[in-house]
Amino acid sequence: MFKKILIFILCTSIWFITLLLPIDYSYYSKLILPSFAPSNGFYSIAWTINYILLGYSMYSIFSNYKLNNIPKSYKLSLLINYLFNQSFVIVFFILKSSFLGFVSCVGTFVSSVFLYQESLQLNKKSTLVLRLYVLFNIFTIILSLAIYLLNG
Repeated sequence: MFKKILIFILCTSIWFITLLLPIDYSYYSKLILPSFAPSNGFYSIAWTINYILLGYSMYSIFSNYKLNNIPKSYKLSLLINYLFNQSFVIVFFILKSSFLGFVSCVGTFVSSVFLYQESLQLNKKSTLVLRLYVLFNIFTIILSLAIYLLNG
């Protein structure tokens, strides 16, 4: 039981690593935002939920397969998605580039679709929670494009 809890915590906590970076969250409030942009509090809640669901999806797969038996295509999709996902905080809030933030959102969305497909082949239950993540990534693409166009 302790091993399962530890695996879940590890799978979930890696998604929160960018919280350790010195981030200027006030940068977002200084931008011209589209009318449909949610408040800062929304993102804290939405990403926390998404990261917990991503952790659960990973846990579902890692707890049912030995690491060597998980296809390389799943591991690659997961790694690419993770890197794009985590890059957003760096390029948007630290480098203050709305264009690179948009590119990061597109990469996160595209890789989330591949991650969904790979997960579907391994554990259908794990894909149920990834649906919200894929849908949320569509919203982030639209929002980040609008922010880029408004702030050029």
